[in-house]
Amino acid sequence: MHVHDVAADLAAEQHALDDIVSGLDDAQWSTDTPSQGWTVADQVAHLTYFDGAAATAITDPEAFRASIGDLMDVAGGGGDAVDDLTLGAFRTLSPTALLDVWRSGRARLADAAATLADDDRVAWYGPSMGSRSFLTARLMEAWAHGQDIMDAVGGDRPPTDRLRHIAQLGVITRAWSYANRRMEAPAGEVHIALEAPSGEVWTWGPDDAADTVHGPAEDFCLVVTQRRHLDDTGLKVNGDVVRDWLVRAQAFAGPPTDGPGPGSF
Repeated sequence: MHVHDVAADLAAEQHALDDIVSGLDDAQWSTDTPSQGWTVADQVAHLTYFDGAAATAITDPEAFRASIGDLMDVAGGGGDAVDDLTLGAFRTLSPTALLDVWRSGRARLADAAATLADDDRVAWYGPSMGSRSFLTARLMEAWAHGQDIMDAVGGDRPPTDRLRHIAQLGVITRAWSYANRRMEAPAGEVHIALEAPSGEVWTWGPDDAADTVHGPAEDFCLVVTQRRHLDDTGLKVNGDVVRDWLVRAQAFAGPPTDGPGPGSF
């Protein structure tokens, strides 16, 4: 898939979430979400901040690199310092104003993404990323934080085959989920077969692997983005290696975190 195809899917995912939040009243924007301390507005503010950072990373890498220090400085302090930096300015906005700012930032990111070639690399927090992986990570963020919003206020966001991007990230970050915790990944291959919303079946790993997982692609994406515990999904797992992975899977960057416990949803 070309980078511009990923960019188009990213824009479509953002628009799907826009369709949900644009219909909310002010009280719903203030609703708490499963992310502790974050309201619906905070979820949109988080996307707004990092969409803006992503656009800057593409269009002005030096300016982006200069901004990293601010975030890294507060990240080590714990507490609310990171939220104060990334969300603080947006928390003063009305829902209408925040929605406008998010839309403007998305448009800026889309314009920047249109300049990327498949073999470009983009500076980010940590190692640079290939252009397609970079935009895929933004799509995953839009979908995962959109799920937090959906869990808080409901809404209709049918799953689409854009989930393949997130499933792919989930698969390729298996080793990262352990390395990020300073753990060794258990030896052994895993075969993954996921049912796409379109009815297609997506597969990864050798067919003869002893450990297997199969089920709805949406459920797999919910697990690897830590929006659902494995036991609260329709995924069928066979083998200790695959279960060990999926109860700690983390398809996103940042310090190791744990998703919801079993029975949370």
